[in-house]
Amino acid sequence: MDCIVSLDKQIANSFIKVSGSKSETNRLLLLQALFPGIAINNASYSDDSIAMRNALNGAKDIIDVHHAGTAMRFLTAYFAVKQGSKVLLTGSPRMKERPIGILVDALKSIGADIQYAEREGYPPLKITGKYINANKVNISADTSSQYITALLLIAPSLQNGLEINLKGEITSLPYIEMTLSLLARAGISYSFIGNTIRVKPQNQLPQQTLTVESDWSSASYYYSIVALSPVGTVINLASFREDSIQGDSALKDIYKNFGVETTFDNEGISISKIRNDVPLNINLNLNTTPDLAQTIAVTCLGLGINCNLNGLHTLRIKETDRLQALKNEMEKFGAKVTITDNSLVLSTGTNGLLKNVGVNTYNDHRMAMAFAPLAVKTTVIIKDAGVVSKSYPAFWNDLQKIGFTVSQVS
Repeated sequence: MDCIVSLDKQIANSFIKVSGSKSETNRLLLLQALFPGIAINNASYSDDSIAMRNALNGAKDIIDVHHAGTAMRFLTAYFAVKQGSKVLLTGSPRMKERPIGILVDALKSIGADIQYAEREGYPPLKITGKYINANKVNISADTSSQYITALLLIAPSLQNGLEINLKGEITSLPYIEMTLSLLARAGISYSFIGNTIRVKPQNQLPQQTLTVESDWSSASYYYSIVALSPVGTVINLASFREDSIQGDSALKDIYKNFGVETTFDNEGISISKIRNDVPLNINLNLNTTPDLAQTIAVTCLGLGINCNLNGLHTLRIKETDRLQALKNEMEKFGAKVTITDNSLVLSTGTNGLLKNVGVNTYNDHRMAMAFAPLAVKTTVIIKDAGVVSKSYPAFWNDLQKIGFTVSQVS
């Protein structure tokens, strides 16, 4: 399904309830599988979380997570320590191109039985669950935080816990801290000193209900909409906390660059456009918040601001090569984009945005949602718009609630 997205009036001051964080939900689902006394409130209803739920609750020998990268990483660790299980863990063609060797090597170093079913270093994986009593593992610190999180999540279920030694400079620290915070909320003890994390073993946990905060990554698209709108525009989003454990809550500070203010109350946040005077150039290191890169780059495109974004080395191995995808699609609007393995430089030009551009989404939910806010400035055609179901199935309906027109093109 392709969609034409447009806006013929000012954004309505409205209230949107964004679903629970996919990142928090998938972490808690794995903890719940290991410690059944945990109940989860406000869980995400995204494709990724559905894939995670189905894999944990099913009894199949072949588990297909489709495009769900988080599920692939977390389930690799889970099935490696689930004694007596034998599974083939697979996914979409793109998933088979996303490396997982670093995590597999770490798990095998503590005794896991994992084999590559096709290409060395990539899914699908043949996993035989084993009892593991080793309690020390080394892993590169500048790799995907999901590899490290996968180890953290299984650590309390191991007989002797786990000591994780992170080698080098840590990437995406907020996502690691999110995992540790959830462990602590569940009653699991850990220490994090220098580059070493120690998680203590836990035989059982008390009956408890843990509530998932709404997803800050999904909130980013509303920040972009407000930034591209006139002064006075306000959007209210439910169930966000000022003391959030999600790394992407850095939005509230980053978007001050674009004249956007965030106000917290008991219900959530109000996002307001308070000024138009924005810098002509933006320089940001997004090493700790790489999932915001697409939204920020497109916001700059819409405002006619040049930007230099760094710390983006993990974007090459996401649902698509996000750096190349951003370059391809932003240049359709008349911009000039230069990319390296770690950065993106945008020069917006002086002729404004081209109209009725068709944006390819590359099977990547964030490409669809990041470009949709440009409809504040010009009509945009989003190809394969249904891809948003991976993390935010209600996205297009919620856009219509605040005044956008979303028309399906057959």
